[in-house]
Amino acid sequence: QVQLVESGGGLVQPGGSLRLSCTASRSIFKLYVMNWYRQPPGRERELVAAITPGGRTNYADSVKCRFTVASDSAKNTMYLQSNSLKPGDTADYYCYAQRSDKIRVYDYWGQGTQVTVSS
Repeated sequence: QVQLVESGGGLVQPGGSLRLSCTASRSIFKLYVMNWYRQPPGRERELVAAITPGGRTNYADSVKCRFTVASDSAKNTMYLQSNSLKPGDTADYYCYAQRSDKIRVYDYWGQGTQVTVSS
């Protein structure tokens, strides 16, 4: 089992920045694809960014050039640096870890952290 704990959310004005963190209960970044998802109010959960064990990153079009995902294996922590925030970025942000082998998929979700972008 893996526990994922997000932190760093809060209220920020449009144009501001936040850094979200996702800390894992054990070392998994060399095995798992780590993802940030978000769920805006009244909408479905969507992928925001992902980072592979090899360090490759992928972003939703809506956050490209504004958000940066990174991981620190020594701290078992993944980050999402979010800049130039917009009201449309308001959502609950979730950390998701996933890997698979020939038999099954192993995946874990964090409990989420709320981000509100408002003046």
